[in-house]
Amino acid sequence: MNQVDRQVLLQQLKSDYRHILLNYFTPDKTLKEQIDKFINAVFCANIPVPQILEFHMELIEDFSIQLKLEGRSDEILLDYRLALIDILAHLCEHYRCSISKESKLFR
Repeated sequence: MNQVDRQVLLQQLKSDYRHILLNYFTPDKTLKEQIDKFINAVFCANIPVPQILEFHMELIEDFSIQLKLEGRSDEILLDYRLALIDILAHLCEHYRCSISKESKLFR
């Protein structure tokens, strides 16, 4: 993947992650599917975990600035750590399953 394609992919993933964060605490019935799609894209593109952390931190900072501009407390943003933990747990499970499948192939 060339640099331009990678940047486009990262921007799309960041947008997808933003959508997941915004809907994480809503009764959106498609959220699990959106998380799975995001995880599959991250896994297939071999995006490192620190990149996901960077997405999260940048978005939380943007949300914090917006809340402060509105005169509201940004304390609620601490709850979004749960979304990050959930995403990382799904990604780790994806890696674990892929390693299990690979090890079975080599037996």
